[in-house]
Amino acid sequence: MRSFAFLVCVAITGATLSLQTQSAATAKDDPIIGIWQLIVTKSTYHPGPGPLSETRTYKRGPNGVEGTIERRFASGRSQRIEYVAEYDREYPVSGTEEYDHILLKRIDERTAQAVLSHAGRIYGVARRVIAPSGASMTITLKRESSTGPTVLNTAVYERVIP
Repeated sequence: MRSFAFLVCVAITGATLSLQTQSAATAKDDPIIGIWQLIVTKSTYHPGPGPLSETRTYKRGPNGVEGTIERRFASGRSQRIEYVAEYDREYPVSGTEEYDHILLKRIDERTAQAVLSHAGRIYGVARRVIAPSGASMTITLKRESSTGPTVLNTAVYERVIP
């Protein structure tokens, strides 16, 4: 009985260490993890205007990538958008009335696409590309509308904290 209990303890410890190692490796290998600051002068917003500032924080949590987007606009309005998501499945988003779900798709190691939707209808599609150096990121959002102008935003970010 004593040896069985010992084997169970060894198995649990090994499984725990394996999961911790996998989690740490995933966070290290995912180039999105970190804090990103918008470079307003390199970004374009059509029809505009864009935010005065924006910080994106991505970290690996127990249920996926935890994304937080904090924006400040010239009107004085601020916005904090939050979500927890993995790739290839739709997840809820809070903090914005424009969209309520996100579906992430990995294109390659440094490129991903996010389909943003509201009440089951596609709001827009964003494509994120991280530079090979890992120091910058570009997100292009395209939203076609039958009631207004097509939105085409290109936001450029620099990594401030890995």
